[in-house]
Amino acid sequence: MSTFERMWADLAPVGRSARSGGYFRQPFTTVDDELQAWFAEECSRRELRVERDGFGNVAAWWDSGGQPTGPGLLTGSHLDSVMDGGAFDGPLGVVSALAAVDVLRDRGFAPSRPVGVGVFREEEGSRFPLACLGSRLASGAVSWHEVRHLRDRDGVAVADVMDGDSGSALLADVGTFVELHVEQGRDLVLRDAPVGVGGSIWPHGRYRFDFTGEPNHAGTTRMEDRHDPMLTYAMTVLAANKQARLSGQRATFGRVAVRPNGTNAVPAEVTGWLDARASSSEELLALVADIERLAVDRAGRDGTDVVVTPESVTNEVVLDRGLAASLAEPRGLPVIPTAAGHDAGILSGAGVPSAMLFVRNPTGVSHSPEETASVADCLDGVEALADAVAALAGEAR
Repeated sequence: MSTFERMWADLAPVGRSARSGGYFRQPFTTVDDELQAWFAEECSRRELRVERDGFGNVAAWWDSGGQPTGPGLLTGSHLDSVMDGGAFDGPLGVVSALAAVDVLRDRGFAPSRPVGVGVFREEEGSRFPLACLGSRLASGAVSWHEVRHLRDRDGVAVADVMDGDSGSALLADVGTFVELHVEQGRDLVLRDAPVGVGGSIWPHGRYRFDFTGEPNHAGTTRMEDRHDPMLTYAMTVLAANKQARLSGQRATFGRVAVRPNGTNAVPAEVTGWLDARASSSEELLALVADIERLAVDRAGRDGTDVVVTPESVTNEVVLDRGLAASLAEPRGLPVIPTAAGHDAGILSGAGVPSAMLFVRNPTGVSHSPEETASVADCLDGVEALADAVAALAGEAR
């Protein structure tokens, strides 16, 4: 059994639901504590030097026998998941990074620049309403003052789980970031390629739609007398679906909250969260504007109100073309776009040259218990990552 397979087997039961088979690995929970302990143990096994910042991010550095100098090369990903998510989104990049260190050591490789394995916290935004929270804070894309008051569904604030006042110097000496990730789509399947290189990341955002109306009795209130925010919400969901299909973009209402949430009551308030993605920043703006316009129009007919608040928006990211070419050309790997957000996109936007490797996902399903990748493809990904690290941190570099 390879070290990759051993580590993957060790992680498999952590945070897994016995009912669905999906994963609940939200940050700063007891499950997350177990994941962080697992990572610390694997770092200790390899005698990696571990650094942590006040936001919960971790980087473990490989201090080889020589004296590596210059800006560091960081690889890795995240360990948290969406609610009832898959096993591969995030952890594949962390396990592969550790396994790549093993491969390079077996080859007798000694890096000429520092090489580290990183874990960023709260990448998914499944607990707090800002995706890639850890990497945004570490890179300075957002400030501690901006996010410290953000709260989860139970009212717990970011400042309650992070020691953000101490800041972060984790990326101070990082000159390059390479993230391996399972593909969230079927581009590699269609190309019959086990591994690909990321070229760009679609712009995307999360928007809160607050619909308000008049609470009333479900039995005694005539249909024509109602001011029902649920109806406005429902019609907005349909409108978002139609606009995304017509424009070839993505629009999803995947979360909803209702007050008072009673079976026999017309609700007073409905809050829905829109995830919108598009092939360009201009297309994203146009898509969200169309959905908001249709929601306001429908609210006017229903006698309700709607307020739209952007919670997080990330512009299009074109990953470092030179890095992408250096990873793709030696192995003949395809360069592909992705519509999913990643920590690599945040670091790239903050000025850290970044690249991505993707491992084939046979079904393309992600953020679901059905997310998968074959062991053979994962091991090919480890070799590709090891080759990338050797090329970027070797003597010739």
